[in-house]
Amino acid sequence: MKSIIASMAVAGLMFAGSAMAADMPELAKKSGCTACHAIDKKVVGPAWADVGKKYAGDAKAEAMLLEKVAKGGKGTWGTMAMPANSPKVSDADIKTLVQFVLSLK
Repeated sequence: MKSIIASMAVAGLMFAGSAMAADMPELAKKSGCTACHAIDKKVVGPAWADVGKKYAGDAKAEAMLLEKVAKGGKGTWGTMAMPANSPKVSDADIKTLVQFVLSLK
């Protein structure tokens, strides 16, 4: 009985992870974000869920992330620098993506 429950729990976690990955916005794929980021795991850059958790409740987070995504930056999540995304990605699209990331608390 315990092994059945454990198997069901593992299957549930696998489904939850794949469902979360399926929620990656098309805008993120189109903008090239998925080359370095995933929602639920570190790739080159941090998992977006980790970013959302780190800045949950921080009133200054959106403005800081808007600037970091637009202009690039390094040091917060390791030594790998994040390249500038503006003007390749519009300010409106960057704002949409940052708001999505911050919703992943």
